[in-house]
Amino acid sequence: MYAPFLSILPALAASVALSACSPMASPAPAPTAAPADPATVHARILTLDTHLDTPVHFERRDWNFGAHHDFYSDMSQVDLPRMTEAGLDGGFFVLYTSQGPLTPDGFAHAAAAAETRLRAIESTLNAQGDAITRVTSAGEAARVAARGGHFALISVENSYPLGESVAGLADWRRRGVLMAGPVHNGGNQFGDSASGGTARWGGLSPLGRAWVAEMNRLGMVIDASHASDAALAQMLDLSAAPIILSHSGFKAIFDHPRNISDDQARAIAAKGGVIQVNSVFLSRFNLSAARSPLYDRFDNIGTLSAGEVAQLGREWRALDQSERVNEGNFDLFMRALFHCIDVVGADHCGIGADWDGGAGMQDFEDIRVAPRITAALLAHGLTEEQVAQIWGGNVLRLLNAAQIVRNRLINQH
Repeated sequence: MYAPFLSILPALAASVALSACSPMASPAPAPTAAPADPATVHARILTLDTHLDTPVHFERRDWNFGAHHDFYSDMSQVDLPRMTEAGLDGGFFVLYTSQGPLTPDGFAHAAAAAETRLRAIESTLNAQGDAITRVTSAGEAARVAARGGHFALISVENSYPLGESVAGLADWRRRGVLMAGPVHNGGNQFGDSASGGTARWGGLSPLGRAWVAEMNRLGMVIDASHASDAALAQMLDLSAAPIILSHSGFKAIFDHPRNISDDQARAIAAKGGVIQVNSVFLSRFNLSAARSPLYDRFDNIGTLSAGEVAQLGREWRALDQSERVNEGNFDLFMRALFHCIDVVGADHCGIGADWDGGAGMQDFEDIRVAPRITAALLAHGLTEEQVAQIWGGNVLRLLNAAQIVRNRLINQH
């Protein structure tokens, strides 16, 4: 699915040879380049999404990641058949833990929950055999995609399970975690959150600063999605490697605490970072009182029976038909992505739609929308190289940059 951009070389060589044989001929007019075929481009570039919350389903009874599902009957947006249908080579599968109390019992409960989720990710992906490969570097991801396979990376959303030490980051890294964020909704022992609670630390805590240093030492990419503005600024200042927002949006599209300003985006880009555009918090539809209890049930989907999941899907569909029809759609997501490109350029934008974690709009129901994103980018005037950067190249660059920093720190000692 991914191929180097070498197709022009044979034609260039032939042109040079012809010119050498006909030194007196007048230069032929340059041929007009044919418009890039979106399906062809999508098939040959590496495509990844940086925030797949699909592991929320890995602990469900009788749920099979290798089978084809439907959102409104099953409440899932990503599975292997739909990844193939979407031409999605891979992405970051999220180890998420909800925020709890900053107490020994709270930390212990979170650590157990994180271990259960990580084992579920490992076992689910391993059960698929060669259909999807767990990778731990940019090079491995590119090689798997080049042979037409799917790859899986692992990220952590909320470092709360680490407790009052950063030592556990090394174990996560050993087990394949390449990206992590310090907080989720509500601040914790590492720092303040963009939403859910009052600021306690004025950004990062002392432990949060140690967390940044340890992330750099281990070669892990720092994810500042969900962090407060002050914490984001401090991560930018402290990190020796570029940082990422794995699933964030822009206040210029919708003014919400989880979204960032254009100036923040420029600051991230100035240090080599990337903003992966989210499909959540683009308008008011995610904030209704009627939707809140549905999210509460979805967050505990692993405890629901098949009948309860089906009922949740019916209620979700009914609410979408009444709320989302005029609030959000594919064009709104593309407007957010185009805004990112306008502000910081294609080298600093990507896609982290938040599938299985809140994503979903009219004409944007599951991962199968991916080829339409490529087509819209090309229609907007972007080149194939720029589209390739947005869909995966920028993230692979960040993974490599984190390893370069790690190696430099090792050599310094």
